[in-house]
Amino acid sequence: MSRTPRALAAVALGAAAGLMVSAAAPADADAVRFTPGAPGAGDPYFPDMGNGGFDVSHYDIALRYGPKTKAIQAVTTVTARATQDLSRFDLDFQGPLKISSLTVDGRPASYTRSGAQELVITPREGLREHRRFQVRAVYSGVPQTINDPALGVSGWVPTADGGIMLNQPIGAATVYPVNDHPTDKATYSFALTAPKDLTTLANGDLTGTRTAGGLTTTRWEMRSPMASELAMVAFGKYDVVNGRTKGGVPNLTATDRAMAISAADAKKFNQQTAEVVDFESGLYGRYPYSSTGGITVKAGVGYALETQGRPVYDLGRHPGAIPSGDLLAHELGHQWFGDAVSPRRWADIWLNEGFATYSEWLYNAAHGGKTVQQAFDADYATPATDDLWKGKVADPGRDHIFDGLVYDRGAMAIHVLRQTIGDKAFFKLLKAWPTRYRYGNASTKDFVAFAQQVAHKDVGGWAAKWLYSEGKPAL
Repeated sequence: MSRTPRALAAVALGAAAGLMVSAAAPADADAVRFTPGAPGAGDPYFPDMGNGGFDVSHYDIALRYGPKTKAIQAVTTVTARATQDLSRFDLDFQGPLKISSLTVDGRPASYTRSGAQELVITPREGLREHRRFQVRAVYSGVPQTINDPALGVSGWVPTADGGIMLNQPIGAATVYPVNDHPTDKATYSFALTAPKDLTTLANGDLTGTRTAGGLTTTRWEMRSPMASELAMVAFGKYDVVNGRTKGGVPNLTATDRAMAISAADAKKFNQQTAEVVDFESGLYGRYPYSSTGGITVKAGVGYALETQGRPVYDLGRHPGAIPSGDLLAHELGHQWFGDAVSPRRWADIWLNEGFATYSEWLYNAAHGGKTVQQAFDADYATPATDDLWKGKVADPGRDHIFDGLVYDRGAMAIHVLRQTIGDKAFFKLLKAWPTRYRYGNASTKDFVAFAQQVAHKDVGGWAAKWLYSEGKPAL
């Protein structure tokens, strides 16, 4: 996510609750003890976020948007595998959307909704460990927009002619039932339907378009595992430009007509996106996804977000504007750092934002701007009393995951690591890290150990000073 300007995202937390109901066990499993899955993934910053007892492999999401009512009609199918003998399990689902049908493996299941976001599902019979199963939910209504006092706007965000889904860190559950934590990545299919004068957009590759009865449906596939906080859909009036990077990656960009962006600038946005992807591929290794691109939108949230494969840039305060090169470098840098490799816990978010900010520094240095050292020096000159030096980079606290502590000081920590291990080892690390943990999750501890392994040098002192300590480190 881009921090300047920012109006950042989260969801109000609530206590997890639910009836401890045991499903009837099948006759051939009398000795099996079926127990409920956990109502959270165990993340200290967001206790209700995610769930336990199963692992999702795929989401199939069909959304139909009605401009007159601003409502959606939706069918979401969740394909998962039980990781314990389940009597019941939870998905995250919040807001006023009303469920009209819910089945597990085609059979009606009972469900309750409780707490801030718990959808508690009890199948007709227990689910044995390792069993693959599908949950199908049919629902409708006007999705909720979240506005957290500390972290800003997320979830479903209405626009003048439609809406857009921006999920970081916990907005996905306003639009579809989900295991909403970065550690449960899954592939996605989207089928988006709207009146034919509207454009529909999502993550991944556009695989089909069909118009009938005045409605157009587009189909999209994100075939690489994706954290729910990076999923995106958009409905509205957009101009779409298609191209390719020099490396041959398909590149789809879209500009919100409410932004009044010229055709020449829309094409420039596409070209600059391709150039940045090529530049960063040279630094970080192969681009992680089968397509790239970006979307400019007038949504009133005041931030850009690294939605997987196709970042979203809200530049509504600047009519006619397209993203700058350094903003593109930040959000596209996230495709390696934050998207392909996602944090194990939200406390590890500096691994996203520190590297994305450092991507800006590297881009500017290569394109006639400040050198990386000059960028570091400018931030280091900030007085010791500044908020930049309050808190720990590796554990900023729930309400501070989008602070300068995470972004700027995170980038500074990376630069000091570069000075500690030398350029040869550092640039080797920039490629090795997103390769080693591609499509998975990693923690600060993982990174420190991996950096030490790549560099063949003790980096414990660096980590203690720059990641795990408060205050302004001496150079």
